[in-house]
Amino acid sequence: MKRKIIGALLGLLILLVVFITAVKLLDKKEENLTTIKLSEVTHSAFYAPFYVAIEEGYFKEVGINIDLILTSGADKVAASVLSNDVQIGFAGPESAIYVYKGGEEDYLVTFSGLTKRDGQFIVSREKIENFTLNDLKGKEVLAGRLGGMPILNFMNALDNEKVNQKDININTSVEFAALSGSFIAGMGDFVNLFEPNATKLEKEGLGYIVGNIGAYSGEVPYTAFYARKSYLENNKDLLVQFTNALNKGLEYVKTHTSAEIAQSILPQFPDISLTDLTQIVDNYKKYDSWFTTPFITEESYKNLEDIMIGADLLDTYVPYESLVNNLYNE
Repeated sequence: MKRKIIGALLGLLILLVVFITAVKLLDKKEENLTTIKLSEVTHSAFYAPFYVAIEEGYFKEVGINIDLILTSGADKVAASVLSNDVQIGFAGPESAIYVYKGGEEDYLVTFSGLTKRDGQFIVSREKIENFTLNDLKGKEVLAGRLGGMPILNFMNALDNEKVNQKDININTSVEFAALSGSFIAGMGDFVNLFEPNATKLEKEGLGYIVGNIGAYSGEVPYTAFYARKSYLENNKDLLVQFTNALNKGLEYVKTHTSAEIAQSILPQFPDISLTDLTQIVDNYKKYDSWFTTPFITEESYKNLEDIMIGADLLDTYVPYESLVNNLYNE
């Protein structure tokens, strides 16, 4: 009997030693990671491949720890990179174009793409069957900050559908982060929202999702990753590893179901049920929201510039070869 007790105790002791050793090795591995501070323009399942890369450990596999910082507004994301508060910005690349046009010598260079079309959903106060953009005529639409990707693509969608912008009261006075709250407070007849805010309003009976802007606006590098020119030059190998991890996230969403993707990124959205998150991811899959790889083509970048020129926000094309340095080779 005593021998059995001693044997059991020895077994437990061995397990304890193994566990402690494993924890120490894990801590050591964590210490060897390079932390990258990254500003994201909003936190949405629209960016599922990026969150998959975080949650599935793809960044840590290449020695990177992501310190994710929510920074609402692409202009503020760009400012955080320029001030060296963060190393990478994740926002619409139009913000990098504005910086370049402003004469900044150490400007922002885009090195990886993620989403290839607008991810906003049009939310209406009233239920509308067979919605078209013509239903916006004579109505007030909360569309976000003037000059940002969301409103640029919204205006491009109107142009593509031959809807005169002058026939709509496009409200650009509300900050991006305040769009949902302003709509709930009674402002506007429609509001353009990313997920999960659009679905949240609908579930609470405060609005109805009636359309997707990306379906009307076409393909552009909608949200991408950029860094200061000097940082990219000095840390190219690190950012190549970053891009490789991101590409694994893009591969994952191509080969897994919406339910599997939602299960992977659920820790990023603790206030959303798995059922709702699955539906949100499925909506983005349905509208073909993500690039196949992080590579940004010159054609898609030119499409972005065409939209900006058409909106009188850019007077001429900027050099693709200067502002885009693809770290993923197709």
